[in-house]
Amino acid sequence: MVSVNHDPPEKPQKGETLGPPEAVSPWVQLRSPSAHPFIYRRMISAVDPQVRPGDMVNIYDKSGRLFGRGLYNPRSQITLRVLTWDDVPVDEAFWRQRLTQAVALRRQLRLDEITDAYRLVHSEGDALSGLVVERYADWLVFEIFSLGMFQRRELLARLLSEILGPPSRLDRPHQASPAWHVFIRADAQIQDIEGFRLSRLRQAAPERLIIREHGIRYRVDIAAGHKTGFFCDQRENRLKFARFCRDANVLDLCCYGGGFGLCARIIGGARSVTAVDLDETAVGLARENANLNQTRLDIVQADVFNYLRQMLDSGRQFDAVVLDPPKLVPSRDQMESGLSRYSDLNSLAIRVVRPGGILLTCSCSGLVSRQTFVEIVHRAAQRCNRTLQMFDVTGAGPDHPVLLNCPESEYLKALWLRVL
Repeated sequence: MVSVNHDPPEKPQKGETLGPPEAVSPWVQLRSPSAHPFIYRRMISAVDPQVRPGDMVNIYDKSGRLFGRGLYNPRSQITLRVLTWDDVPVDEAFWRQRLTQAVALRRQLRLDEITDAYRLVHSEGDALSGLVVERYADWLVFEIFSLGMFQRRELLARLLSEILGPPSRLDRPHQASPAWHVFIRADAQIQDIEGFRLSRLRQAAPERLIIREHGIRYRVDIAAGHKTGFFCDQRENRLKFARFCRDANVLDLCCYGGGFGLCARIIGGARSVTAVDLDETAVGLARENANLNQTRLDIVQADVFNYLRQMLDSGRQFDAVVLDPPKLVPSRDQMESGLSRYSDLNSLAIRVVRPGGILLTCSCSGLVSRQTFVEIVHRAAQRCNRTLQMFDVTGAGPDHPVLLNCPESEYLKALWLRVL
């Protein structure tokens, strides 16, 4: 998470002219250009006095040449989010083209054949920095990360609804719902940093929203659930993990709604599944999802650190363990403490895997590289005298594309390990 600094970039003083002589207002001039979509405050040399927070601005390099166009907000450390490096107008046709491009990828992936829950827009990964959109049945959930996207939410929702057409039903493929419903979300800290308030919106959320994935049903709480209510990014990993669970005793740590455990039980044929989470709401959701699918999970509300220590004290081990904690490194200033928590948690999880068993361990911290995460897990195994065989490394599903000049968009790391 970036820190808040309300000091704006440099603006012209009275009687002084800064910026490109032929700049078209509103404009921003860069001190140091970058191919990354994030332009930080320190990279900006001058700002048009006419520019307002949330404006789409023309971006010029230090020689005065047009560099691109993007959304400006002086409140945020990410002062500019570049949307295009081309000399094209950012108008309704631009937004429609970008959203159409995003939808086309999901249709190529044929996601509608296996689920009615997937990511339609993946922020920087779809060249729409500051915007995430999830599809849940006939609801579109917008997660906003920038003031500029918040200001354009109604336009974006209308265009996306038009591009998608009426929502299809996975349970009844020949029957479409009449229209999409839209719900807007944003983290409270993001709202503080960017300077907008969702509380001013009057929004209705469904009392009971059910989605389907790989034949399993899940209830999604789009108003109060984690992230946007469901973890679409783990879809392929849930199915893959189930393949290792035939007749296995499975431990699902930080289970949230029980997705990995349900796949292990229903698709994988696990003998037993224990699902653990500290969050009371998550535990209740996991219980409800188990009931929805008429299956049994042993659901435990507990801190996973304490629970794993209890398992070690009792000598209990499992055939397959999945560890999918929340983001433990949310910002650079929390890197050291977050990496230490990843190390301790993995050390405990490794020790409860029986010899020859499987551990799937995940990190969703975008600031932690794949190499760093592998090194942390390896050192954790060394501390407890266990040997690991890594036979695969995966990430988020293909509906979470990665922009190669924005490595942070490849945030999820999933290490597949055999513990000896």
